[in-house]
Amino acid sequence: MATASHIISSTNSILTFHSPQKPSIFLHSPSSTKLPTTFSTQIFTTTTPQLTLTPAKVIPSTVTSAASTDKFYGVCYVVRDDIDTDQIIPTEYTTLNPSDPEDYKKLGSYALVGLPSSYALRFIEEDGFMSKYSIIIAGRNFGCGSLREVATVALNAAGVKAVVAESFDEIFLKSCVSNGQLFPLESKVRICEEFKTGDVATVDIEERILTNQTTGKVYQLKA
Repeated sequence: MATASHIISSTNSILTFHSPQKPSIFLHSPSSTKLPTTFSTQIFTTTTPQLTLTPAKVIPSTVTSAASTDKFYGVCYVVRDDIDTDQIIPTEYTTLNPSDPEDYKKLGSYALVGLPSSYALRFIEEDGFMSKYSIIIAGRNFGCGSLREVATVALNAAGVKAVVAESFDEIFLKSCVSNGQLFPLESKVRICEEFKTGDVATVDIEERILTNQTTGKVYQLKA
């Protein structure tokens, strides 16, 4: 019957089995240890690779969407009937590129700069880029005039979230819906006579309700 001998290396921990007649234990230095030619089992150690994660960079969008919430509030700016696109953004500024961050800011700074001098309060403070008025209250036929989609971009760049008007120019209304720059909302009453510039309002898009927080009056909007 075959017996087994064990060769133990102090450095490599090698356990070797073979079949001599007499068991013996040998201690070898690393230089004299020989690998057996019959059967051997070796124990190896491995190194776990390190995984390095690089955080992703978030690139902000230049053009923002009005549809970030269905309910919001803001300070109102009141205009009258027939506010056309030349008053919203004059022709000389329509060459600005909305996809360029600097041009986008400039578009906002020129929003409603074409209003007549009868509007004593400026929509945007001099040398400012954004307006403190995020809701425009308007009369009939808002956005009439030449086809100019950049008009909605300019209002959005100025910080406008919604325009509540008695009625809209059809092309301007379609432009608002298609590009999602701001909410065009139609009132059931002559809303521009119900508000004053500086009033604070709440707009509930889902319920189609406009609330004048300054006066406490509530108005139903068209569906």
